[in-house]
Amino acid sequence: MSSSWRIGRVFGIDVFMHVTFLLLLGWIAAGHVMRGEGLAAALGGVLFTIGLFAIVVMHELGHALTARRFGIQTKDITLLPIGGVARLERMPDDPTQELLVALAGPAVNVVLAALVYVAVRATGGDLGVEALTGGDLLARLFWVNVSLAVFNLLPAFPMDGGRALRAILAMKHGAVKATQIAAKLGQAMAVLLGLVGLLVNPMLVLVALFVWIGAASERGMVEAKASLDGVRVEAAMQRAIRALGPYDPLSAAGTELLAGSQVDFPVIDEVGHVVGMLSRAELVRGLSTLGPNAPVHTVMTRAFATADPVEPLELAVARLRESDLQAVPVLSGGVLVGMLTMDNVGELLMLRNALQLAAERARMGHASHA
Repeated sequence: MSSSWRIGRVFGIDVFMHVTFLLLLGWIAAGHVMRGEGLAAALGGVLFTIGLFAIVVMHELGHALTARRFGIQTKDITLLPIGGVARLERMPDDPTQELLVALAGPAVNVVLAALVYVAVRATGGDLGVEALTGGDLLARLFWVNVSLAVFNLLPAFPMDGGRALRAILAMKHGAVKATQIAAKLGQAMAVLLGLVGLLVNPMLVLVALFVWIGAASERGMVEAKASLDGVRVEAAMQRAIRALGPYDPLSAAGTELLAGSQVDFPVIDEVGHVVGMLSRAELVRGLSTLGPNAPVHTVMTRAFATADPVEPLELAVARLRESDLQAVPVLSGGVLVGMLTMDNVGELLMLRNALQLAAERARMGHASHA
């Protein structure tokens, strides 16, 4: 996360602030000053925005802590100008669990709004338009939470409401069909949000773009996962691979890089154990800082994931996505037998889809002759 800074840790979850969030704060402060409202108003606007995003963090913690109850950890939470993003290891496979995780975030906002409502009524305050436009802090906090709850419950997959809809549909139609329906509706909502954003608030255009891309991405991942069901790693792994020794010079690694299409290299010791992985980026960095004669082990990665040739491919793919490397070595009994990359998986899916299309055409041909 080179473009984000860690600003804290809550319930064991790191919270990051994206660099663009600072631009949002600067834009808000500048807006107050340019309207002639003074530095005090600018500072107040910045502090309120920070408070708003504290509420966003609590919203994301609602998702994260609910997912934790189902054994799913959260990698981190990142604050962006358009809101917060909690990176869960995965979404629950069980539709009921996914529904609870999706609704947990808006539920936090509902609870916060209820607490503010009780506090205002207990002190004889007001939550109406006059209090809101007058800058009353409690009124603003109340309507912020109500707005966040309502907005996030829009059926715009992959927003919370869209995920809840997908979970409900999955109970009847299965994950793939439910995701396809939710993604189509989400992209339709994205178009609507984008049009409204052009007329009202440019920030909605960014949200619409996020929804459109997110819906397409998640639909693709779910369809790919379904296609990989029952497939083993050995069906997709690359068998003809080149390996390096830990004491080989980086110049030799460079020669191997230029000799073919392989860009990540397993590093094997004298007894045949994989002791590291050398990526293209590490190779280039090593050549520029240490020179061509530096041994491979000085720049290789020693912490790396592995796969087994007979394990389900979808598990290895999930491990590969979580890895910082572009490939994982495939080991059988501790012996290197291949490597797995996302390119290999993509090629396997492409071939399986082509064969499936050919089979469907053949069935249609037989049906027409009958």
